[in-house]
Amino acid sequence: MRCPFCDYPDSKVIDSRAAEEGNSIRRRRECLQCAKRFTTYEMIEDLPLRVVKKDGRRMAFDRTKILNGLMKACEKRPISLKTLEETADKVEKELRNTMEREIPSRVIGEVLMKYLKELDHVAYVRFASVYREFTDIDNFMQELEALKRAKPMSEESKVSAKSQPAKQEGGE
Repeated sequence: MRCPFCDYPDSKVIDSRAAEEGNSIRRRRECLQCAKRFTTYEMIEDLPLRVVKKDGRRMAFDRTKILNGLMKACEKRPISLKTLEETADKVEKELRNTMEREIPSRVIGEVLMKYLKELDHVAYVRFASVYREFTDIDNFMQELEALKRAKPMSEESKVSAKSQPAKQEGGE
């Protein structure tokens, strides 16, 4: 690191500690030539994600849209907001780990469906019906048959489905 006082190209680190809730590292340095001390901050470079829509438009990735999609799919299901936020985090992390700067919306939808399938089968079918734009009942039934053939729901999903109160007669 170049010294801000004498412009010497080398310094030594005297002290390092986490800063900004662990999102960066604060380093106290000393110039090897003039012996003056200065502080630097090191942080992870946040690569901006862009979403490539079906029609070719590009827009900034918005985690809120992921969370809103999850909340709509899981409406009236026994799934906590915390679980939905954790799922949105997993989706975003998986997308960022691809190291691609532009992600087709199709890929985002597939990743979301993967997590919804593990989380809740009803929410998965709701999301799939909108995302895959089923044109008729046959498409819908094919998706349901594929879901039935796939591995059974996780134990957590079974427990939460059983703990859901029974519907009473006369509406919701």
